[in-house]
Amino acid sequence: MPSSWLQLSLRADPSALDAVANFLIERGSPGVVIKKNEVQAYFPHPGDSAVQRDVGRFLRGMHRIGPSAIVEGPRWRILKDRNWNSAWRRYFKPQRVGKSFWVSPPWIRPRLGRRHLVTIEPGMAFGTGTHATTRGCIEFLERVAGFFHGSAFVALDVGTGSGILAIALAKLGAKSVWAIDNDPVAVNVARENLHSNGVAEKVRLSTARLDSIRKSFSVVVANLTAETILDVARALQKKVAAKGFLVLSGILAGKESAVAARFRANGFRVLRRKREKEWITLLLRRK
Repeated sequence: MPSSWLQLSLRADPSALDAVANFLIERGSPGVVIKKNEVQAYFPHPGDSAVQRDVGRFLRGMHRIGPSAIVEGPRWRILKDRNWNSAWRRYFKPQRVGKSFWVSPPWIRPRLGRRHLVTIEPGMAFGTGTHATTRGCIEFLERVAGFFHGSAFVALDVGTGSGILAIALAKLGAKSVWAIDNDPVAVNVARENLHSNGVAEKVRLSTARLDSIRKSFSVVVANLTAETILDVARALQKKVAAKGFLVLSGILAGKESAVAARFRANGFRVLRRKREKEWITLLLRRK
């Protein structure tokens, strides 16, 4: 364990939070915390400025793309704390998600009651149960599972990240789940999470392209961004079986109408919507 750590803090526009967090994880941060519109990340401090230089270059690039993406920062400070690991862990508590789940870091085991336990290692890939889009997806997947009245169904998780939605689907009764992500790092993390949650045999995990999958599914979930959803809308639509369900999230409020209109025009009906802060989750069904 390093004797000192670099702590980075910055405030970002909600639309930029995931991109910033993803870069910091890929740059080697073992702990990334998102609190409201603030990102905090921790790096081992070896006494050089390489991390600060790389982060600065990335943030300047984001500023060129969208001048309002980074609201404040970055701010750096050195933490000399031999108990840093314990200090970082205090940010992560078990979360009740929907009516069916506890989502917890592996070092805590909550009293489950009738809920399923999903164990996710924080700071490794997106989807720890704390983000509004993850919660929205899980709540709608619970509702969708109820339509099958205990019968098995097949599902597709597009952009699986940490694998949390694939795990939830497996625990909600899916006979099999296909989970895809174009990031090999995310796929490796998801594989570990699938094994630790005891659902690896139910989930087919890969970096396959969405348009290369030649089958349809009763349930499809895509927690991406509005822009990405619109880019892959045609391929997504083809993956949903007749009368099948589609859960979409990662949609900022101002983009909801464009996403909903695209799918309505192609044979889908919006059953429900959920808004949490600026994030929208949609539940659709193919006619």
